[in-house]
Amino acid sequence: MKKSWHLDRRTFLRGTGVTLSLPFLSAMQGRAASASHPRRFAAVYFPYGVSLPNEGHEHADWSWFPKGEGEDFVFNRSLQPLEEFRSDVTVMQGLSHPQGRSMGGHDTSDIFLTGAELKGSQLRNSISVDQVAATHFGNQTRFRSLVLSSDGGVGESTRSSTLSFSRTGQPIPALNQPRIVYDRLFGVQSDSMVAQRRELENSGSMLDLVLENARSLRRRLGSEDQEKLDEYLASVRQIEQRVERSEHWLEVPKPQVNAEGLHLEATDETPHELIRTMYDLIVLAFQTDSTRVATYQLGNMNGATSIAGKFPSLLGLGGNMHKLAHGWNKKGGAEALGKWDRFLAEQFAYFLGRLKSIPEGEGSLLDHTMLLYGSSNSRTHNNTNYPIVFAGGKGLGLRHGQFLKFGAETPFSNVHQTVLDRMDVPVEDFSDSAGRMSELLG
Repeated sequence: MKKSWHLDRRTFLRGTGVTLSLPFLSAMQGRAASASHPRRFAAVYFPYGVSLPNEGHEHADWSWFPKGEGEDFVFNRSLQPLEEFRSDVTVMQGLSHPQGRSMGGHDTSDIFLTGAELKGSQLRNSISVDQVAATHFGNQTRFRSLVLSSDGGVGESTRSSTLSFSRTGQPIPALNQPRIVYDRLFGVQSDSMVAQRRELENSGSMLDLVLENARSLRRRLGSEDQEKLDEYLASVRQIEQRVERSEHWLEVPKPQVNAEGLHLEATDETPHELIRTMYDLIVLAFQTDSTRVATYQLGNMNGATSIAGKFPSLLGLGGNMHKLAHGWNKKGGAEALGKWDRFLAEQFAYFLGRLKSIPEGEGSLLDHTMLLYGSSNSRTHNNTNYPIVFAGGKGLGLRHGQFLKFGAETPFSNVHQTVLDRMDVPVEDFSDSAGRMSELLG
C-alpha cells in the first residue's frame, strides 16, 4: 500500500514558469526497496589484449590474470588496483566467442557484445546484449542507452568504433566528446519548446509518408529487393521511435546535476582526464536514471590510425597501443604492456569507486549495476581466453571475490545471458549461449 509520504519517482517542483526535477529520494521507494531499484548494465572494452608473459618469465608478475583460483587468488601487478574492490569483482579466464575464434586477430571487437561471426563476405552483425536490454527498458528512461567510445562514430566493419549494434546488426554511433555527452544528458535545449514540437511533428509527418509509399512499393519488388527494403524500413522505424520518445520526454525537464569537477573539455590529448570523465558521465546517467544501459569502447582495433592508439605514448608508457601489444614478447615488452594494463585497471577502479560511493537503498549504486570489462584478445591476434572482469550487481543476486577458470566449451555469451537474466529481460538465450553462469550467482 502506498504511504502518505511515498513520492512518485517522477515528482517535480513546480513554480511560476519553472519546473525542476527532484533527485532520487528515500520517499520515492516503498518498503520493498530492493525490488524498486533500477537494474543497470555497462560494458567497457579495450583492444589488443593484455600482457601474458609465461610462467618463469622475468616479468611474470605483470601477467594480467591472477595467481591461484577460486576465492584463493592474488592479483598480479596489472590488476593490483582492483584489490580494494576484491569483494565486488570476479576475474574470468578461458572464455571466448566460438564464432570469433577463426576470425582475424583484429576483427573481433565488433562481436564483443554480439557473439556473431564476421568473416569473408559475411559482415552482417547481430544485436548486442546492451541493446537487447535497452529495448526492454528503453521506454522507462529518457535515453534507451548511452553509447560512448574514444574514437567516436561507427568506424568500419571489423574495425568498429562502437560496441553497440541494433536489432538489424547496424552499428550505433558512439559519442566521444564529454561536453556533447553532458549536454545531451543534462543540457538545456537551445531551441524553444514550440520549435522543437513543430520539428518533431514535421518529422513524424514525413516518416508517415515514407512508410505509406514503401508499403505500396514493396508489393512490386522481388524477394531480394524486398529484403533490402525491409532493412531500410527497420532503420526508418528506429527514427520513428526516436521521434515518439522525444515527444514523450519533451515536457519532462532534464535532471539537474553538479558538473563541478568534471573535465568536460578533456580531449584525446589528455587520456587520463578523458577516460575518467566518461566514467563520471556514465555514473551520473545511472544515478539520475537517464538510462540503464551504457557501453564504452576505450579504443578500436584500427591499428596505429586509431585516435585512442596514442594514449600510452601520451602517458609516457611507451609506444602506441598497437605497438605495445605486438611487443609483448620482446625485451621489456611484457612490463611495458603490463603498465598500460595497470593504467586501465586504475581507471576502472575509479569507476567502481564512484559507483560504490553513491548510496542506494541498503547498498550502493554499484550493487544494482553490473559491469563487464575486458577485451576480445588474450594476446594480440589471439581470439581465445579473453581477459574479463565482471563486477557489481550484488543486489541483483551476484557473488564475487573469485577468480574463475573455464574451458573452451563455455561460450562467452553465457555471461551475456546472465546479464539479461539478472536484469529481468525475458529472453531464453542470447547468441550461442548454453546457459547462465551459475558460478556468478549467489
